[in-house]
Amino acid sequence: MDMDIFEDHEKNKCSNGTEWVRPNATDTKVQLSISLALGISAFLAFCVLTLRPRWKSLYAARKQRLDASIALPVLPDTFFGWMPALYKITEHQVLASAGLDAYVFLTFFKMSMKLFGIMLFFAAVVLEPINRHYIHPDPLDGDGTDPDGSSSSFFRQYPTYSDYGHARLFEDGNDGNGNHPDESWNKGYLWSYLVFAYFFTALTLYIMDKETLKVIRVRQDYLGTQSTITDRTFRLSGIPKELRTEAAIKELVEKLEIGKVECVNLCRNWKEIDGLMTLRETVLAKLEESWSVYVRQKPRVQARAQPNGNGTPSSDVDSLPRDVDEEAADENDRLLRAGVLADRFPERERPQTRLWYGFLRLQSRKTDAIDYYSERLRLLDEKIIAARKKTFEPADLAFVTMDSIAACQMAIQALIDPRPGTLKTKPAPAPSDVIWDNTYKPRLQRRVRSWVITLFVSILSIIWLVPVAALASTLSLCTISSVFPSFGESLKQHPILRSLIQTGLPTATVSLLNVAVPYVYDFLSYRQGMISRGDVALSVVSKNFFFTFFNVFLIFTVFSAVTEIIPVLRNSIKDTTYIAYTLARKIENLSVFYTNFIMLQGLGLFPFRLLEFGSVALYPILRMGAKTPRDFAQIAQPPMFYYGFYLPTSLLVFILCLVYSALPNGYQVLGLGLAYFSLGYYTYKYQLLYAMDQPQHATGGAWRMICYRITLGLLVFQLTMSGYLALRSAYTVALLLVPLFIATVWYSWSFRQQFEPLTRFISLRSIKQQQNVGASAIMDDDLDGEGEVGREVLRRGSTVDEDREKGLRFVNPNLVVPLQQPWIYRDPPPPFTEENDGLEFALGRSEGIDYDLPPSQQAPFRNRPSNLRPELAGDSLRGGASSGNSASSVSLGDTHIWRD
Repeated sequence: MDMDIFEDHEKNKCSNGTEWVRPNATDTKVQLSISLALGISAFLAFCVLTLRPRWKSLYAARKQRLDASIALPVLPDTFFGWMPALYKITEHQVLASAGLDAYVFLTFFKMSMKLFGIMLFFAAVVLEPINRHYIHPDPLDGDGTDPDGSSSSFFRQYPTYSDYGHARLFEDGNDGNGNHPDESWNKGYLWSYLVFAYFFTALTLYIMDKETLKVIRVRQDYLGTQSTITDRTFRLSGIPKELRTEAAIKELVEKLEIGKVECVNLCRNWKEIDGLMTLRETVLAKLEESWSVYVRQKPRVQARAQPNGNGTPSSDVDSLPRDVDEEAADENDRLLRAGVLADRFPERERPQTRLWYGFLRLQSRKTDAIDYYSERLRLLDEKIIAARKKTFEPADLAFVTMDSIAACQMAIQALIDPRPGTLKTKPAPAPSDVIWDNTYKPRLQRRVRSWVITLFVSILSIIWLVPVAALASTLSLCTISSVFPSFGESLKQHPILRSLIQTGLPTATVSLLNVAVPYVYDFLSYRQGMISRGDVALSVVSKNFFFTFFNVFLIFTVFSAVTEIIPVLRNSIKDTTYIAYTLARKIENLSVFYTNFIMLQGLGLFPFRLLEFGSVALYPILRMGAKTPRDFAQIAQPPMFYYGFYLPTSLLVFILCLVYSALPNGYQVLGLGLAYFSLGYYTYKYQLLYAMDQPQHATGGAWRMICYRITLGLLVFQLTMSGYLALRSAYTVALLLVPLFIATVWYSWSFRQQFEPLTRFISLRSIKQQQNVGASAIMDDDLDGEGEVGREVLRRGSTVDEDREKGLRFVNPNLVVPLQQPWIYRDPPPPFTEENDGLEFALGRSEGIDYDLPPSQQAPFRNRPSNLRPELAGDSLRGGASSGNSASSVSLGDTHIWRD
């Protein structure tokens, strides 16, 4: 099954003997038109059609929830006035309002803009004139380029290795043994590729090294000037059974004489209570849905009104004596009054649910849904309250909180026990990032799950080749000509239509695959047994990058087809230079495809990401499926920004720009790469600051992953250049790239030894005491040179991370969280506690709500904001059971969810 989209055959013919037409400049022009049409239409919809100012609950959802002390400017509602305001937002404000992870993510885009801007200048001013002077244009190019090289077309096509028979580049023949002689000294222009390979590699490492030092200084100062429970807590795993008590762990750590232990939270086997809470969420959702159906029902009998003596309508309840004492009244009077109220406020038809029981659950009966789920909820509440009082079996993991950050860092960076795998220390995640279901799973079970998921991901990467290869073969011109000969002939006569089929559809397919596959890897990563969501986020980045690099780049270029993987590997073992030759040859043939891929990703899809097309498209579907107030409140929440969904594709684009930077037409790829990272920087800057929330907190750990992937890209770039030069028989020049390859590998090893620890831990010298917290380790030129005033913003107490972690404790939320009660009308009910026991109170009777009345006849609600985002780990982790009516700055915005 051929995977090469462009049918890279040595004889330039299909299997049926028909001529094959290679992609040319027309394909790039068509793709440019499509990308610009998509991008401009989405951008105008975002700005000119005023979607952004009219739908602030989506496009400014995060800004509405930020604390007023965070000085994030309000963007103007004019068509284009928001862009200068966004441009003026400094790195200080990004760090203070969005956190360290957002700062690191945007720094990567900013670094890429700087790097590719410099490389574009030298590629266009120096390399491209050399290429145009010494390399003739492709005679097979169908855009009318003059073969004598006099054309100055921007989309100039150069011959590839498969075209050498037509271009006659090797006119000297061979040495008689089938080998071409060394042309390094005869073709002096090839030495320019060697010079620029060294120059671009050194430039990349220099800029990356400079940005790494800047990120490290910012990170150390950012984390060293704070004092949250997360910074003072470390994770202790591999605890022996004889030490699995809070007192024993505290005594052990304090004997190390590194500091005093403030608190020890030993994880236990909470599987029972976690299961009960999960079941309770399901029952609560069904009860709320039943109430929603009941409230929407119309009364079966309208209230009867009788005229009084004045001819005005009067209800029977008005005729009752008002001076009668209720407790002394006769039973018949109370029954009569109840009957009159029943006529005044008739019942609605109550929803029913079907229960299955008996042998193999073959028998069923209907029952009242509200009563059934209310009773189940009451029984579950009793079980949960009883389970919270139990003492569970301890696990081999604990969170130890020290009295200072310095003591915590000494414990993290030291070996506590001489036995392998015993009493291992690691930095603790934030309490809200802990995946408590995995804390009590045995370490062997977590490790086995990690291995199984990793193996499954590797197999899945191979499986992805089948649909991609099938689609690639289906969209190839040779396949179309063999299956539909008339349609194939028509494509040859219509270049634009052929460009859409040959390059447009494969590029769009790969882009859609990059959007869909991350959801699969995100699902698998959460089942890998990791302790924190921050680790899961980094794992998603790693898995998705592996998919994009392996499937979209490596398989497309090196192996070309599923059936060629084994032969290529066999030939690589016989000849170590075979991979370099194959990589260089395929890279040339796929230049149009990757150029169009970057073009579509940058010019076409980034404006759609700014538009949040996915959220806009899903909103009507979610709106129609929402039934309860809780469902509507979840729709109103801002979308989440997952770095693992966006960073891998950007890393692939970065590698593609490096690989093509020194090749002919490399300036085109670099120009598109510069446009990609420029548009991406401001798109993601807007989303991270104003529109989207970040659920994880990885303290900037993505930077080391970015650096390792950039180093991998440099190695691929050098391997490609050596193969490219060897294909031109410049063996001496190609051999001189070996020292550069070795130096890059050494830099990667040096980065792991010197820089990586500073991206994981906090140095002791960076830790500031509270009385000296204003002394910043960041120089003025590190963050836009704003001086001492700007430095004060870096204090963790003024950032969203500090506010999110204020008052939190390391405790399983299911042990202390107030039990959420059914949310029926506008305001959420107070959570269930033992003090306000009783479902009627929890449903809102204390607010004067009568659930026998329709919403239009209810008494006015209290004038208070609604808590639209009840979190399980909310205020209960901050030291008490808070009411569900706590104030929140979130509003329902444009959802209009409340019924009349």
